[in-house]
Amino acid sequence: MARRYDPDRRERIVQAAVRVVTEHGIAGLTHRAVAAEADVPLGSTTYHFAGRDDLLAAALDRLNEIWLADLARRLARHSELPAAERLARYVTHSLGPGRAETELCYELYFAGLRRPSLRPLSARVLDGIAELLRPLVPDPVTARLLTAALDGLLIQLLLSGQPYDEREAVALFERALAGPPPASRTGSSPGGATR
Repeated sequence: MARRYDPDRRERIVQAAVRVVTEHGIAGLTHRAVAAEADVPLGSTTYHFAGRDDLLAAALDRLNEIWLADLARRLARHSELPAAERLARYVTHSLGPGRAETELCYELYFAGLRRPSLRPLSARVLDGIAELLRPLVPDPVTARLLTAALDGLLIQLLLSGQPYDEREAVALFERALAGPPPASRTGSSPGGATR
């Protein structure tokens, strides 16, 4: 029997992996589950993705693309607002209507702690966030600082369950955007001793 021509099979498998991990988490991601979701033979998933971590990496890579595209859309949607307010609104969305997607992205993001092969994908999404923020800030270092502030705030709020205060987030992002305070002119050295 001739093999059916199916040039989009790999893409369907990736989309199926995203759906499986979205519904069942990392623990539920198996070649068998993805093959069933994609409606392809089991051998097709192992042909395109040798191991489970390869499937997981494909799902994380796709979710990173979705995450970055969503951030870009949301930043552009409120282009009339200062950068700090736009970021605070993004956090509001990420913890509200977009919470399930945010939790999933961080679940996969932290999978890199135990799976070194996933770490470059986690690093790439942070680079992508900094790149999206770069037009809003005066320099690349500030873009990195804002990325760390955004990422850290989301992680803290997701893990702690503390209430989110959008005004406080605006103040946090404004502080990051303001840069370091001017050096003291009182003659103090960095170690605290006076000259």
